Amino acid sequence: MPIEILMPALSPTMTEGNLAKWNIKEGDKVKSGQVIAEIETDKATMEVEAVDEGIVGKLAVPAGTQGVKVNQLIALLLEEGEDKKALEGYKPKAGGLGIGDSGLGNKEEKKESAAQSSAANLQSPIPNPQSRVFASPLAKRIAANEGVSLSGVSGTGPHGRIVKDDVLKAKNSGGGARGAVMRNPNEFSKIPNNNIRKVIARRLIESKQNVPHFYLTIECELNKLLDVRKDINFEAEAAAGKDKKPVYKVSVNDFIIKASALALRKVPAANASWSDEAILQYNNVDISVAVAIDGGLITPIVKNADQKTVVQVSNEMKDLAARARANKLAPEEFQGGSFSISNLGMYGVKHFAAIINPPQGCILAVGAGVDRVVVRHGKMEIRNMMEVTLSVDHRVVDGAVGAEFLQAFRHYVESPALLLL
Repeated sequence: MPIEILMPALSPTMTEGNLAKWNIKEGDKVKSGQVIAEIETDKATMEVEAVDEGIVGKLAVPAGTQGVKVNQLIALLLEEGEDKKALEGYKPKAGGLGIGDSGLGNKEEKKESAAQSSAANLQSPIPNPQSRVFASPLAKRIAANEGVSLSGVSGTGPHGRIVKDDVLKAKNSGGGARGAVMRNPNEFSKIPNNNIRKVIARRLIESKQNVPHFYLTIECELNKLLDVRKDINFEAEAAAGKDKKPVYKVSVNDFIIKASALALRKVPAANASWSDEAILQYNNVDISVAVAIDGGLITPIVKNADQKTVVQVSNEMKDLAARARANKLAPEEFQGGSFSISNLGMYGVKHFAAIINPPQGCILAVGAGVDRVVVRHGKMEIRNMMEVTLSVDHRVVDGAVGAEFLQAFRHYVESPALLLL
């Protein structure tokens, strides 16, 4: 039984195309993967590869034919042991013109068709094997995207044909053109979600879907706080001496934790969470602090932060963060908390809004301190300014309460001596 070669659909919207060129002739032996024709679509000229092996029995559509319908019979292959008698009166399986229907079963018309086919072959330019690069369509596309010259690539496919792996090997060995755009043929890599990432994803979705967020933003001046921090760390280094590590080294984040804790103590209505039965106003100030770890983040808790010194907060926070990254925190050290802080200022982020960590009612997003010009007493001065944004669960904390908390927070940040009492 002859093997049908049909007009392929080279794009989802293609309904017809032009058979620009045959790379085979009747009587040729065809192997799977061999380029047999070039098809013109409305978008590009593409090569067509043979799927099956056999002898070319008939080219049913001459080269140069336009408007060939998709799935129309364009050629027939003879299987091993078959001769051309199998083609007489052949009816295509999928419809369309058959060999007999086109008149090719008639001897006179066979001769005429053969003459036309021969004329078409004579008119078609014969490729120069010295100049033509034999490569699969996929290999050509990858080479074009990756800037790889096929002229210097050795093919490992049938009869030395260049295939995909040959192009990728050439690319990895430095065969790409200088300055060319190098596109990775693998569009993405899969990174499996660990349990931490799955829990984070679930809780964030629940928070954004179920918690009515609103946001309040203020600016705080950091100049005095930075001076106090510098003095504290200088004294610690001096006490330790040149050859010893200081007992403590406080960060801006340590002051922010302490300022938040004192502001919550002053505005206890912001130190609360939601439940269907009642608003839970906490009697202790436990600050959850977001810490980045491999595969996600975790929020270790500085408990009773309002009652601890900045140095105590600093040392405790360093210990919690180190053990969090080593996956050595006990559950009670990261589960619970009454208020959260997320500080991306250390990464240069000036402003952002964080997602509330249920069941807590608030989370404070802390941006970077940036030197800029501000007006003080009618004069322009350079000050280090930091933006903070409070994300609030409106079921728990009203706008006025959120604003009172931010006012208290700014007061402590801009009057850092109060944090040392």
